[in-house]
Amino acid sequence: MKTQQQLIKRIRICMAIVIAGLFIGGVTAFPLETEIGWLINNMHMLPNAVQTWLSSIYLALHNTNNQYPYLAYGTDWLAFAHLVLAVLFIGPYRHPVKNSWVIQFGMIASIAIFPMAFIAGGVRDIPVFWQIIDCSFGIICMLPLYVAYKNINELTALYAKQGITVPAI
Repeated sequence: MKTQQQLIKRIRICMAIVIAGLFIGGVTAFPLETEIGWLINNMHMLPNAVQTWLSSIYLALHNTNNQYPYLAYGTDWLAFAHLVLAVLFIGPYRHPVKNSWVIQFGMIASIAIFPMAFIAGGVRDIPVFWQIIDCSFGIICMLPLYVAYKNINELTALYAKQGITVPAI
């Protein structure tokens, strides 16, 4: 059986991964045109379908940013949402048992990526390979969340066995 410290360490590692992923996702949503421009200049090894798609995305971003720069405000809010969600996961990092609902929320959100990607992606003519890439973020996030959730359940059982009702972490 794992000790309290081992369980908390595992949970915190999982939360650090989720927080880092959300933070990186948020920060990289701000400079989309610059990032896609870099990809365009360095995509010679990508499949042709991906090159065509990225070229189309870059052209759309470039033209939109030149003619309607205020539309990028929408992706700024997307970036902000990622950063705020990263802060949300500090709760289970600090007090896993008290904040296990945040882990459940994250797992639900990870699953919800699938219908969102396939429904909105189909409506918006997003290529299937890109919808699958979007879905991969749900899978990637679900892995540490699920591991953390299992460890929180073990920690809760350990506390119950020790007669601890509110963890002192």
